[in-house]
Amino acid sequence: MRWLTLYARSRRVPASLAAVLISAVAVAALGRIGGAGGPVDPRPCTLALAAGATALAVGLGGQDLALDRTAAIRWMPRRAVHVLLCGVLIGAVLPGVLALGGQPASLALVVRNSAGLMGLVAVGAAWCGGPYAWLPPFASLSLALVVPPAPDPATQVLTWMLLPPGTTAGTWTALVLAVAGTAVYAVGGPRR
Repeated sequence: MRWLTLYARSRRVPASLAAVLISAVAVAALGRIGGAGGPVDPRPCTLALAAGATALAVGLGGQDLALDRTAAIRWMPRRAVHVLLCGVLIGAVLPGVLALGGQPASLALVVRNSAGLMGLVAVGAAWCGGPYAWLPPFASLSLALVVPPAPDPATQVLTWMLLPPGTTAGTWTALVLAVAGTAVYAVGGPRR
């Protein structure tokens, strides 16, 4: 179990967990996300998930990348599990905090967005390195917030985070991002 503790500390897990929890509590404290019986506004949930994903992004790169690449252990499965566990974590914390406050949360939206955001973070780690892995999810969220909604497929792919749960374009975009991002990061690791 000592290797797991050392791995968690080297990936800044305690600070990242605190940031994930703080972002979820901040969204819950800002007020009700959806009206009574009305549709749930996806923006606050998505913002909290993006904040959690960017907080966990820093842990996708270790303190010494040369050591990560030369260690006598298989890094590929560990990297894939790391990304998947981060997605599960941000997908579990937000609904838990919202449920404690008696606020609704669309579980389908949370699962879809946490998977897609962690895929973007994994792409960011492989492309930009661990310290800058937050850039792709931040850019994607910024783009989704400023692009006006439209029914055409290109716009739906760009605004996948804010689409209602069950939307085909949103679901497939998140799925492709999650699978491709996890695979790219697991195989290549973080950029030097």
